[in-house]
Amino acid sequence: MKARVALLIMAVLLLAGACTGNNSPAQTAGLQGEALADSSAEPLAYGSMPERVSVRVGFKIPESRLSGSDTNDNNPISRYLDQLTNIQVVHAWEAKGDDAFEQKISFAIASNDMPDAMVVDRVQLRRLIDNDMIQDLTGTYAAYSSKLVRDIYASSGGKALEEASRNGKLYGLPNVAIEMDAVTLLWVRQDWLDRLGLEPPKTLRDIGEIARAFVERDPDGDGKANTVGIAGDKIVVFGQKPNPSGFDSIFQAFHAFPKNWTQDADGNVVYGSITPESKAALGQLAAWYKQGLIDKQFVLYKESEEPIVNGRAGMFFGPWWMPYWPLSEAVAQDTKAEWRAYAAPMDAKGEYVTHTAPVTDRYLVVRKGYEHPEAVVKLLNVFTRLERRLDPNIQETQWLDEYASQSGVQLRHYYPFDLLLDYSDAVDKRYDNLQGVLEGRLDPSTLDPDSYQLYEMTEAEHQNPKKNLDAWKPAAAYEYGVGVIRKTPMIKVNSVFYGSTPTMGAKWAALEQLENETYLKIIVGDQSLDSFDEFVKQWRMQGGDEITKEIAKRVAEQ
Repeated sequence: MKARVALLIMAVLLLAGACTGNNSPAQTAGLQGEALADSSAEPLAYGSMPERVSVRVGFKIPESRLSGSDTNDNNPISRYLDQLTNIQVVHAWEAKGDDAFEQKISFAIASNDMPDAMVVDRVQLRRLIDNDMIQDLTGTYAAYSSKLVRDIYASSGGKALEEASRNGKLYGLPNVAIEMDAVTLLWVRQDWLDRLGLEPPKTLRDIGEIARAFVERDPDGDGKANTVGIAGDKIVVFGQKPNPSGFDSIFQAFHAFPKNWTQDADGNVVYGSITPESKAALGQLAAWYKQGLIDKQFVLYKESEEPIVNGRAGMFFGPWWMPYWPLSEAVAQDTKAEWRAYAAPMDAKGEYVTHTAPVTDRYLVVRKGYEHPEAVVKLLNVFTRLERRLDPNIQETQWLDEYASQSGVQLRHYYPFDLLLDYSDAVDKRYDNLQGVLEGRLDPSTLDPDSYQLYEMTEAEHQNPKKNLDAWKPAAAYEYGVGVIRKTPMIKVNSVFYGSTPTMGAKWAALEQLENETYLKIIVGDQSLDSFDEFVKQWRMQGGDEITKEIAKRVAEQ
């Protein structure tokens, strides 16, 4: 599921669907006209390499299938990028699925047999820098990066590039986190809520009562006891970036932040998974599970979204983009299903609590010794411009849109690197632009391409509800997901540390396994709630205290 979720997150945030062309009115007026003029004036960023160059990359095989003679490294999008840059992208190796791909990357680093460029996580970046295995990209980035890429990095206040640097040298081209993604909402079958005459949820008690009604009162009206109150995922807590069916919101209502390093009232660094507040949240989840309010089968599902898609679940937790997936599949099977999002549960004071996301967590790096690092930057420039719908080659991009629409292939899955860039406040800005047009304060022709596309889809959905799910997805996500977040005052808690320490490198995997198993066993009743105290004791003895000291020292040095 993780691989699919990662792909969906990118697809959602970037809103570059295939149902509209690149030649929207926004491309010939207002902001977009200026952007096109700027991009055409950047020959170093977008110009073709003077001589033929090849770049060897590691490639994650997508779920979508190509047709005919097209292959993962020879297809419409790869040929288009080659045409623009004179750079041949060669797949040094391919792997399908997150786990297999991560194993390939880990082996490439361990054996010092890296492709010319690849995307790594924070811990891997640190290791590569420590072992002098990747190039200093400071000068290459300064000379060859596009204004668009620089502006996107600037939207993080310079923090994204800072996290990819050491001692003033840039060692990776980072992704940029979307601020809106850190928030988890409660998604509810509104048609069931209305049929049973129930009020929308606000508190933990409300959620429990609604879940009981969804289990016991036949909300779908089929005369069978086949519905579940709350769907869940055996991962339990996602921590930094929520995904469907995690229980992060329950913990946050108790002011608990598992898998995050925060500071307590006295300024001490604490690991959120071992606090009394986390124990209290686990007690609530265990009680709900025992009462049958949480799906009794959630641990057994291969894909946690199964009860959501098949119409059995009445509630689940997830970020704003849930209409893109899994709700699009649920609505495709039952167009009468009405899902709405709520900022629930509130804490004991009636406030909504959430955590923030890391500024960045993935980095495009270049193998030390590769002769053309500028080729990597150029490729990033070109497919970022295409993804942001700023490519001035209207005829070619129209053809790519039509190909994607007819074939069902997501073009972004075949970019050379899985590093899609967008502004940190992109979702907020598109929401504001959409509201401005709908309220008559903005002319649609002045919108940037992404906002204009969102406006087109929203209008299509309003005119013909659920007739085109490609329009329903963004319309519902922004109206019901983003809209709720924007209208809800929130207490945002920041993590003080991301990354790794020397002791974490040796002991963190075992500590994580201990944590994950304990949390799950307490919820399903295989261990008592009091076993949490023994878990905390073991966590601290098996390296947790040592790691906490290392992190506290780093935080103090910041």
